Amino acid sequence: MDKFRAVFDFCLNHQKALGYGAVSLLTVGSERIFSAVVFKCPCNSWNMLYGLVFLLVPALILFLLGFLLSSQSWKMLTGSCAPNRLCRCPHGARFRHYLKVLGLVIVRASVAPLTWIAVALLGSRFYECAASGSSSVQAYMCKGKGDECVEKMPQVPCQSGTATSEMQDILMSLQAQSQVLGWSLIASVFILALVSTCISRCCSPVSILQLAFWKVYLEQEQQLFEQKAKDHAAKLAERNVKCFFDSTELDEFPTPSAKEWHGISSLFTFNPKKDYYSMMHKYNSSKTNTGSLRSVEEDTVPCCLGFVDGAGGIDTQGL
Repeated sequence: MDKFRAVFDFCLNHQKALGYGAVSLLTVGSERIFSAVVFKCPCNSWNMLYGLVFLLVPALILFLLGFLLSSQSWKMLTGSCAPNRLCRCPHGARFRHYLKVLGLVIVRASVAPLTWIAVALLGSRFYECAASGSSSVQAYMCKGKGDECVEKMPQVPCQSGTATSEMQDILMSLQAQSQVLGWSLIASVFILALVSTCISRCCSPVSILQLAFWKVYLEQEQQLFEQKAKDHAAKLAERNVKCFFDSTELDEFPTPSAKEWHGISSLFTFNPKKDYYSMMHKYNSSKTNTGSLRSVEEDTVPCCLGFVDGAGGIDTQGL
């Protein structure tokens, strides 16, 4: 039992890394299936378009899917152009806040598409097909070899076992180019991730132990919120159903107003003078008598606290 508990605690503490790992593994598996089963290079004038479609379009779909599944993107968009509200672009500090959150959403949504492109380049089949149909690549690979080489270039991906030594050398060169690009992409992503993480942690306004506590608090708040929301919704539904069938008047039932829901659904800002661990915490501590949230000039948006908006009080992806 202790071993299961240890495994559960490990998964809970590293759920973000495990989530990215699972997404990457699924992407790798999907790319292998597409490459082995679906992809068939036409070996004619369609080579370049066909290869680029298989290399880039699935990556674009995965990128858009990452936006679709991001709770932060919906936190920014939901209600921003409601009929009873003025739809206008944010400006000033709010605009900078939106840009930072959008940057975090883009980074998280890029994990799967970059994995797809990197694995596809290491496999080299998509690149071979696309490059063999490119006029610039043909001119480079067939430099000094005559027009016959250029005419045979589109056939190179389809002649891996029966190609002449000259065409076999071109095929090996295309595979080498693809794999070099793949490893370069992987190295660049890891270097960029390391540098950005180091800069983010160096500029953190809180210590590493407070960050750990912050994440524990958000997990507990989310669990309690979901349980309380279910209980509250069940009681409200029971009152309404009971009144309908019993033909009685509705009893008073306190429930949050639309303004209060909007208050805890806003994007989080950090105040160095007061430790608010979530928008619910900040709203309950800073709301005015009218139910509005006080704006404070000292509020900032540290990159290391981007996980606060991503935590969310409920699972918004299913809405």
